[in-house]
Amino acid sequence: MSEKTAELGLDPVGGKADSRAKRRWRLYAEHENAILGILGVAAFLAVWEWAGTTLENGRLFFSSPSLVAAAFARMMASGEIWNDIWVSFQEFAIGYAASIVVAIPLGIGMGWYRRLNALLEPLVSAFYATPRVALVPLIIIWFGIGIYSKIAVVFLGAFFQILITTIAGVRNLDESLIKAARSFGANDRQIFLTVALPGSVPFILTGLKLAVGRALIGVVVGEMVAAEAGVGYMMTRAGATFDTSAVMVGVLIIAAFGVVSMEALERLERRFQAWRPQRVA
Repeated sequence: MSEKTAELGLDPVGGKADSRAKRRWRLYAEHENAILGILGVAAFLAVWEWAGTTLENGRLFFSSPSLVAAAFARMMASGEIWNDIWVSFQEFAIGYAASIVVAIPLGIGMGWYRRLNALLEPLVSAFYATPRVALVPLIIIWFGIGIYSKIAVVFLGAFFQILITTIAGVRNLDESLIKAARSFGANDRQIFLTVALPGSVPFILTGLKLAVGRALIGVVVGEMVAAEAGVGYMMTRAGATFDTSAVMVGVLIIAAFGVVSMEALERLERRFQAWRPQRVA
């Protein structure tokens, strides 16, 4: 058998090696983004560890992954961080959810009804251009330093981003879809439910993703200015004592909030992708 394969110029061992190499390459190609992402994170952590442990004053200015992990374990064991995480989560979740409930219906209404848009657009433009941080002292006067003031800051941070993108989604509907619906005898209500609402979903989801960052900024800023608990409050206390590792723990917790929220919205976007109306040729 080996003589025949040799006569034919075949190499069974080499063929198996080529097959294994192809399988490995196919496996890499299927998971390339994940592999590159892991390599990027690993490289960043390695550089961070080197800077924190090697450079002069590195522990003070940068800390290091090992020191941050030790600080996180210490704070978890003592239980001091659990309440801060819970308070910040409540502020983020309630404020963000409230902004969705109010901004999406209002944005659809302003995009669909010309007179309503003309009535409210000057106010929306003025508040959207105003940094929400400038309103924090006023919000604290109204709501105090408890959780409600931070919920209000989060609400304002997310609300206008969702509102603006929702209005843009309704205004950028494909006119050919509306004309096609009218040609089949659809009334305004049917067009709104079957064309306007599905057609604006991609814009709404984009607004929701952009609003996550604004909402998290609201959490941290509100807690840093005036609070009795929360991750931002914990970071302020740690910074006052030059505890860089504890500050980094707070940064990573806020980043985790953002990553989880964005991943949930990405999955929601994939589910609604098929609902988006297709353009009529």
